[in-house]
Order: sequence, then C-alpha cells, then structure tokens
Amino acid sequence: MSLHKPREFDRRVFKEDYALVLDFLPNGNPVDMHHPSHRVKPIAQAIGDKYFTLLEFHPKPKVYLLQGERVLVSFSKKELRDKVDYVWGGVVTYNDLTSVSKSYLPEAIRKIIMDKEWVFIEFFNVAEPVTLKLHSLELLPGIGKKSMWLILEERKKKQFESFEELQQRTKIVDPVKLIIDRILIEIQGRDRYYLFLEPPSDSVGVIYINYLKKLYDKFLIT
Repeated sequence: MSLHKPREFDRRVFKEDYALVLDFLPNGNPVDMHHPSHRVKPIAQAIGDKYFTLLEFHPKPKVYLLQGERVLVSFSKKELRDKVDYVWGGVVTYNDLTSVSKSYLPEAIRKIIMDKEWVFIEFFNVAEPVTLKLHSLELLPGIGKKSMWLILEERKKKQFESFEELQQRTKIVDPVKLIIDRILIEIQGRDRYYLFLEPPSDSVGVIYINYLKKLYDKFLIT
C-alpha cells in the first residue's frame, strides 16, 4: 500500500487552455511519489498562461517539448491538442516542481505577463484598498506607502498605458517584477491574501481578491 496520498482533483486545471512548459522529462520523473506512471513515462511540468495554474501532462508519442514552449492543454478542445496527450487533473504544488521548473518559473511568469501587458498594466489603474489600512498595491513586494501614493496620484492625472510609462512616471525600476514576485508568493501559498491567483480549494482563512477575473472581464477575455 502506498504511503503517499493521491493528489486531489484541481478544478483550476480545467480553466486553462494553454500552458508554458517549465520542464520536460523524456524519461519520466524519478522522484514523483504520487503517480508511478510519471516515473517511467515522458512527463512535462507547465504553468497555465491565463490563471498561472501549475499542471503536469504526458506528451503524445515521439513529441519532444522545449522549455518555454506554449502548448494547448484545453479539455474542451482536446481533439485539437497536437502535442499534449493526457493532462493530469490533480493538484500540483510548488513543492512538486523539479529544480529546473522552479528555476524557470519566474521567466515563464514574466513571459505570460508581457504577452498580456495591456491586462496587467490595468491593475495599476484600477487597484483598490483591501482594508482601511491596506491597499492592493501594497501587496506587491517592494511597494510601500510612498510608492503607493505616487501611483495613485499619477493615475489620477492620466492612466498608465504601458509598463515603460509606469516606470518613467513613478521611478519604479521593474514594475513587471513586482507582479512576478506577487504571483510567486501566491503560487507558494506564502500569504493569506490572493490578489491574482485562485487559492487551492482546501485553503483556510485566505482572502481571495480575484483581480485576474476583474481584469479579464474588463477586456472580455474568456
């Protein structure tokens, strides 16, 4: 009998249509204790390019995947998947990632953010207070009261249209990194606030602010 509990079903996986490959293991993942098949069959770890969901999948026969490659993982469009065979619906956590996946994760997140720059720059235009004493902007690592007030004052004059403009007007060195670092915190479950990501279903005492849905709804992204 296995000493390891099977991974619980993760409904977040089924909301992703595409994902970026973090690591491809053509001979399987020898340290995966959840699924024996993962240790002997080609397996890839990836991150959804819409909701930043971590996931794993088996590629189709004779398919070799490149790190950073964008692949179709959609369940509703399964017949169109050209490289992905079986997508696992179990919860994949940060601790389940290989060292290669963890190393590439920040770069993959940056790529996703930059591909949707018009969405994520809008966060700086619409971010609101979470409580009387805490603003959503302050949940971005590196943003203190001074930077927060500067952003709020600048967006009153004119809304930000790009990260470059935000950088020039607020002197924030790398605004994209602020979002990357926040998403990494949420992926790792290191805070009770979930500004962008949907928390795992078994999370207790968390506050889900759900800015991704608000932003996607604003731009009619389905």
